[in-house]
Amino acid sequence: MTIFWINLTVVFFFSFLARYYAVPSKNINAVIPKKPNKLLIFVAFVSLTLVSGLRANIGDTYFYIHSFETNYFTWESVLADKDIGFGLLQFILKNYVSEDPQILIFITALLTNLLLVIVFYHYSRMIEISLYVYITGGLFLVSMNGIRQVLAAAIAFTAIRFLIKGNFIAYTFIIIVASLFHQSALVLIPIYFLVRYKAWSKATVALIIFSVIIVLGYEQFSNLLFTAIEDTQYGHYESFAEGGANTLRVLVAAVPLVIAYLGREKLRRIFPSSDYIVNMALVGLIFMIISTQNWIFARFSIYFEIYTLILLSWIIQLFTESNRKLIYYGIIVCYLAYYYYENVMTLNIMYRSNYFM
Repeated sequence: MTIFWINLTVVFFFSFLARYYAVPSKNINAVIPKKPNKLLIFVAFVSLTLVSGLRANIGDTYFYIHSFETNYFTWESVLADKDIGFGLLQFILKNYVSEDPQILIFITALLTNLLLVIVFYHYSRMIEISLYVYITGGLFLVSMNGIRQVLAAAIAFTAIRFLIKGNFIAYTFIIIVASLFHQSALVLIPIYFLVRYKAWSKATVALIIFSVIIVLGYEQFSNLLFTAIEDTQYGHYESFAEGGANTLRVLVAAVPLVIAYLGREKLRRIFPSSDYIVNMALVGLIFMIISTQNWIFARFSIYFEIYTLILLSWIIQLFTESNRKLIYYGIIVCYLAYYYYENVMTLNIMYRSNYFM
């Protein structure tokens, strides 16, 4: 865990300085009035990329390494791959760059973190909070486990601009590109029509009630769902027997939304596009609630959890100026405790690398 602690310190410190030395945005229509210092944000990005990209373990990293080493990638194998984009990436890397599997791990880490940092740079009110919670909230660790899916989520995340503008064609194009790396990203296409409404409306209440009904009638819902997907690449999920997601994760996901609801009018004033961010975060919470019955549904929440990271960076502004420091430090302390509980006490994560001591 030593490398993880160092990474957390470096990322938070430099992203905090980046906001401290922010400069006024040249775009009068920019979401945030001041842009963080690019050089300092770049240092934070480099730290994220090196730690993730030079790892030798964590989650299914070993299986990706083994697959890259043993498989012979051809155009035929790429076209036969269920996720063509990821197959093409491996084909290019192994045939034209290097046969060392570390190149695959490094490039996926670089692309994933680059795309996430770029979006945070443009939409996070306090970028250091988004990056801090990206690590302490667990998504950074997940990116080393579900490599393809988090890369797909990062690509899909860049469609936020078109989600806000209401450009369905451009939004859909990016989602289709993301689905080439993990087909589950296609769920974001119908989601577009669910989140393009005012937050906390009757539709919001309907979504929450729907999630509760699914949890209460999970057996019937799961039978219907798995029957529908039994002939797809996700049909094997029916046999997963890892239990439900930790209820604590649901509570952690719910807190920012509760605060956003209480300060909803002010949030709309200071962040006019917040309704779409809130709705995406809410859909993620719904998937987390359902995942208490079966862990596999937490996989879908990855696509929406990243919107919560933006939301967290704005909710501090909902409090009076005299209380903002308290809330700011409260987020730091609470997520640090959660990070320690998840990674040290529960998962006992051991980081290994052939490049770090």
